[in-house]
Amino acid sequence: MFDLPEYPDHYSRQVEWLDPTPVHWQRQRFRTLLHEYNAPSTVGDEQLLRVSQYSGVTERKTTTSEGIDNRSASLIGYKRVETDDLVVNIMLAWNGSLGVSKFEGVVSPAYCVYRFEANQDPWYYHYLLRTPQYRARIKAMSRGIVDSRLRLYSDDLYRLEAMVPPLDEQRAIVKYLGHAHARINAAITQKRKLIALLEEERQAIINQAVTRGLNPDAGLKDSGIPWLGDVPSRWEICALDRYWRVTDCKHMTVPFTDEGVPLASVRQAQRFELSFNDARRTSNEWAEELRSDGREPARGDIIYCRNVGVGAAAIVNTDEYFAMGQDVCLLRSKAQDPWFFNHYLHSAVMAAQMEQVLLGATFRRINVAAVKRLQIVVPPLPEQQAIVAYIDGKTASIDKAVAHMRREIELLTEFKTRLTSDVVTGQVDVRAVAATLPDLTDEETSVPDGTIDDEADLSEDDSADADEG
Repeated sequence: MFDLPEYPDHYSRQVEWLDPTPVHWQRQRFRTLLHEYNAPSTVGDEQLLRVSQYSGVTERKTTTSEGIDNRSASLIGYKRVETDDLVVNIMLAWNGSLGVSKFEGVVSPAYCVYRFEANQDPWYYHYLLRTPQYRARIKAMSRGIVDSRLRLYSDDLYRLEAMVPPLDEQRAIVKYLGHAHARINAAITQKRKLIALLEEERQAIINQAVTRGLNPDAGLKDSGIPWLGDVPSRWEICALDRYWRVTDCKHMTVPFTDEGVPLASVRQAQRFELSFNDARRTSNEWAEELRSDGREPARGDIIYCRNVGVGAAAIVNTDEYFAMGQDVCLLRSKAQDPWFFNHYLHSAVMAAQMEQVLLGATFRRINVAAVKRLQIVVPPLPEQQAIVAYIDGKTASIDKAVAHMRREIELLTEFKTRLTSDVVTGQVDVRAVAATLPDLTDEETSVPDGTIDDEADLSEDDSADADEG
């Protein structure tokens, strides 16, 4: 299925920033292919949709696990979306936050909705616009000084050039990619299931060690806390702020820059160890302001998330100069082992405690006062260090296996991206293969553009939808 021939006819470079395409494909600007559709909701009871760079257009959950509606008070005035409409987040189109919708519903008034002409297959353009070539071109055509201020307006989209195959060829491309993506996504899903099983095993090892210690014959005492149960009799149970100083971030929004000082915010706090690979950055002057009044993170500190991924925590294992961004706080102790403490923060008992603290909350967040009151276990320091060494030894092989499968997922994802680009830009000919393929069911195409990167989607899409209220 993936061994594909080139087109038998000649290629020509019709668009300077694209590879040469089949000579029988036409070059058209998007103004001839679609038009803006602006129909506001008058009732406000439609399904709320979301759009992101990872999953395209999907139905947005409007209730929490407690059944609380967390969307805007009314969706009247939101833009209606019909099946096969193109939805564009004009603020994040440059990173791929656009896509054709499988659903009817409404989106934020800050978005743009477009309808294709009848002689075009919308899903061909869904794949085309999300390729790296088109994402780069959209970024170049968007208006703004820095990435966080870029906007793609309708006039800009209309000027964008598209390579347009004949309609039957568009449909063949869409059919082929539907099957190809389904097979690749199935392989990715299986690997993610294996990762989940390994991580469950890893978590069980950690939970046992940080709540019962390493000596199975040690005496236990009743903690008096239902979600914690019995703990070793030598261990102390106390509020977090007995041993850890909690310092909130500065509640201020700073300008972002392409270069500069990295910011540790919600996304960076999702990992066990702090990483700035995808961090936003700011200038030295603004970083100094964010680091003022005792807000100077150092190795051994913990960045704790108070919002969105509330309860996530990342240990600072670097001497790199950085500042705290929004929605996090700093945990510091001179007398405790930060590695043990971070394992405890990621344990099942801490998750159970957080559910009690956040029970009934409309927005899943926690303030600094509540963080200070969180109940923790405190073994003697040598025992903390022994537990960390034990966890490291027992989980090393699991971590290696998980890392290997994550790399395989990355390679599959890269292959899918390259394959899609080659197909929609005419570098390979899928017409003969597509003719042998059956039609896909709705279930098989439930996520048209691939699997969702849940961690990234959480942070990025919340940022993208910030204007929705």
